[in-house]
Amino acid sequence: MLETEKAYLAGIIDGEGSIMLTRFHKNEYPSPCISISSTDIELLEWVKNTTNTGRIIKKKNYNKEKHLDSYTYRVIYDDALKILKEIEPYLIIKKKKSRAKHILDNYKKVTLRNGRYNRSQKLVKEQFYIDFMKL
Repeated sequence: MLETEKAYLAGIIDGEGSIMLTRFHKNEYPSPCISISSTDIELLEWVKNTTNTGRIIKKKNYNKEKHLDSYTYRVIYDDALKILKEIEPYLIIKKKKSRAKHILDNYKKVTLRNGRYNRSQKLVKEQFYIDFMKL
């Protein structure tokens, strides 16, 4: 991404996005996730094309007379880490910047590739999540 694109994407995430740790499967620890919700599909398509990753999901609209169609762009796991690394210097909102930094500084350190944690490793992994939720 160009530097201007990184900064613009950071602005979108600061305003309309979320930086989270989310559980995608029942028996796994929460993993990095970036999501952006919008009624502007063009914006989300720009994000998807610029990052070359992620998915756009159309949300169910229960009342088309009152509400516009809404969409969510979502990127997870290592792809989310790559984007966070690119945009973190440009994030302005303190909570989002600290969440991005916490994930970038610690997630890989506490995450085993095989997912088999011993007792002490589980405690470290769980503390990482607790610390994240306090941000």
